[in-house]
Amino acid sequence: MSHCDPIADMLTRIRNAIRIEQASVIVRSTKVCQGIAHVLKDQGYIEGFDVIETACKQADLRIKLKYGILGEKVITEIKRVSKPSCRVYFSTSDLPKVMGGLGIGIVSTNKGVMSDIECRKLNVGGELLCTVC
Repeated sequence: MSHCDPIADMLTRIRNAIRIEQASVIVRSTKVCQGIAHVLKDQGYIEGFDVIETACKQADLRIKLKYGILGEKVITEIKRVSKPSCRVYFSTSDLPKVMGGLGIGIVSTNKGVMSDIECRKLNVGGELLCTVC
């Protein structure tokens, strides 16, 4: 488990679980990871998530992955954009449209973690954490 970048660890676990068509995946719970999971749920990329309390202080997130009726993958690509070594910030007008608007960007703002669509509505910029399509 990555202790330096929990977001990259979360995205990698989701990517790997989707590749082997698992029903759910367990990741380390942080406020940002919960925010990302909340945005993925709101945008329809996952079925849901719940927090699992563990014996140690650190809780886990169980993310229930979503697949189509015929078993097709809802998340085809999930990529980390801003990294701890190279932060990437965008103003509202400069936020990129993922796949011409078919995907979403997940942005960390001063109002919390939200999708790029919500950022445009609220006229808020921030750090582009990842893109999903």
